Amino acid sequence: KEQISIFIMFSKAIALSLLAASATATGNLSVDKVTFASFIKQFHPTVSEGTAEWTKRQQIFEESVTEIRTHNAKKGLYKMGLNKFSASTAEEKKVVLGRRGDMERAHTPKKLIEEHSFDMKPVSELPTHVDWREKGCATATKDQGHCGSCFAFAAAAMLEDYLYMSSGLMYDLSPQMAASCTPNPEHCGGSGGCNGGTAEIVFDHLANGGGKMSQEYMYGYRSYFGEDFACQVDDIPATLTVGGLTMLQGNNYTEMMNAVAQVGPVSIGVDASEWHNYESGVFNGCNQKNPDVNHAVVLYGYGVDESSGEQYWLVRNSWSPSYGEGGYIRVYRAEDESEVCGIQLNPQDNDACEGDHKPRKVCGTCGILSGSSYLRNVELAL
Repeated sequence: KEQISIFIMFSKAIALSLLAASATATGNLSVDKVTFASFIKQFHPTVSEGTAEWTKRQQIFEESVTEIRTHNAKKGLYKMGLNKFSASTAEEKKVVLGRRGDMERAHTPKKLIEEHSFDMKPVSELPTHVDWREKGCATATKDQGHCGSCFAFAAAAMLEDYLYMSSGLMYDLSPQMAASCTPNPEHCGGSGGCNGGTAEIVFDHLANGGGKMSQEYMYGYRSYFGEDFACQVDDIPATLTVGGLTMLQGNNYTEMMNAVAQVGPVSIGVDASEWHNYESGVFNGCNQKNPDVNHAVVLYGYGVDESSGEQYWLVRNSWSPSYGEGGYIRVYRAEDESEVCGIQLNPQDNDACEGDHKPRKVCGTCGILSGSSYLRNVELAL
């Protein structure tokens, strides 16, 4: 087991280096070199020149190029770049958000473990840099496609990492199983599948023995183009078991820092409305007055940017490895994120259940502290 763990750690270190190099070299497209014709061929190959859709997407593309050039000329904390969203409509961009967020105010997990698995420390006593990829966590980032299944991808990533930490084995788990086989009768954060949900509902369903999670090769992703599929897992063995989950106190910076520093990756909800054009650097472009927490992602750590000296959160997204920095985004982190607050006017874009429309206070850059959790006792299935 020790030899396997060392091999995995070594392999993942090489993979991280290659991934970073690939993202820098080819993941993002130069606005000075890419033509619309070459772009559309790569990202919208079914669109024919001379059609109304060609004209519409060309206009969106040209607007994206202008926005990117204007933003980058200001030399701010982060750069924008071309990617698969650069000719997408506003509605197409909204589809991939899915939703997520402050679970403690919505669905109450049945397998909730309230006591933390760590001793709370002042932020000043925590490490200045945490990146769980450096400790062997994280499979390659995946692509949810045109489906609001971000919660399923966040759940699968969390389960992969916590299983790795308990067993030393890294499995590639199935987001499709989380999306198709997790009931969401209260419509918390969405109605399930491509219409959104929360990672915590996936965790709780598994912990209660009502569902199972298996490997990707056994139950591959089919919802890339936005179609939902019925759950069909009778003959597929479970890969893991889940003991429960622990929710962090909403809008609490100290708890979040302690959890990601001492325990592992953390399931979080964010306002990703302005994330689509991100290429690199420390992102600080969210609406902080009325953040709309609408996207499920995973927090992998934090640190300080070497070039600007600004603090950041390290977040794993599910918009493909070519997005941002190898599939990740670094989000600005204030000295006390608990003081960076706004009011969410659309709580059902977050984790609220059907019928809950009360505006909420959400804190942290992009609402990053609004609701979060970590897993407990994830083990290999016998």
